[in-house]
Amino acid sequence: MVTLIVPSFSSYDGTVLAYHLKGEGEPLVCLPGGPARPCGYLGDLGGLAAQRQLILLDSRGTGKSAVPVDPGTYRVDRLVADVEALRAHLGLETVDLLGHSAAGNLAILYAARHPDRVRRLVLVTPGLMAVGLEVTDEEWFAELERRSAEPWFDNALTALKAWEAGDDRDEVKLAARPFFYSPWNDAAQAHARSFPAVPAAADGFNGQDAPDPEATRAAIARLTAPVLVICGEYDPSPTAAQAAALAGLFPNARTVSVRGAHFPWVTAPREFASTVEEFLGRH
Repeated sequence: MVTLIVPSFSSYDGTVLAYHLKGEGEPLVCLPGGPARPCGYLGDLGGLAAQRQLILLDSRGTGKSAVPVDPGTYRVDRLVADVEALRAHLGLETVDLLGHSAAGNLAILYAARHPDRVRRLVLVTPGLMAVGLEVTDEEWFAELERRSAEPWFDNALTALKAWEAGDDRDEVKLAARPFFYSPWNDAAQAHARSFPAVPAAADGFNGQDAPDPEATRAAIARLTAPVLVICGEYDPSPTAAQAAALAGLFPNARTVSVRGAHFPWVTAPREFASTVEEFLGRH
């Protein structure tokens, strides 16, 4: 049996963090969302690893990375230092950075704190907390209602409401997952069951004393790096309008809507990979 050695590095506080390499070419540092899902759910990002070397970070306390001594370091703004430690470990002056979902917040905060270290920024169906963009209940349920003709709709809506009310059992979350994929096919169902989040790390991600959205907005308004915001056609959040609002906070950003929902590389892999590669190759 061959034992694969997973590369790792010591972060600012001595916590040993692991990362995984896929593909060859110019490096693209990839931050997984969840929050606190091991990076394996990103796969090869729809075949993007055929053009880029994906550097997939396991956030602290997830996957092959160590559990930190201080649980307060799970907070999203404190994870910025882990990304910077990874950049330094890799010996890169600047990074192409991709953040998915909740890790879109992390990528935004990294760009706000280290604008000179970001060469290009890709935000895939990103979270909006870091910049204070709110999704109203009306917007949320209007987006969900777009899927009302789907055979799974009633059961998924019941499960999603239970999840939002605090029922976080795995079977409840799985029953709500169809809203985050389009179509809800075999590939989507297999992916939905993979790499669940780590509860302690997920709970700590949005801890108290979160960063000030106004300060983050002011910082990213000075970012010179090109930014791509990708939204999924049927993703309940961010919608195309919300993605456009986020892009409008950067001086050099654009949005693209692709087929699929919150995990577009799963159900529309070629379109997703070509969209990201076109952006990275252009700039």
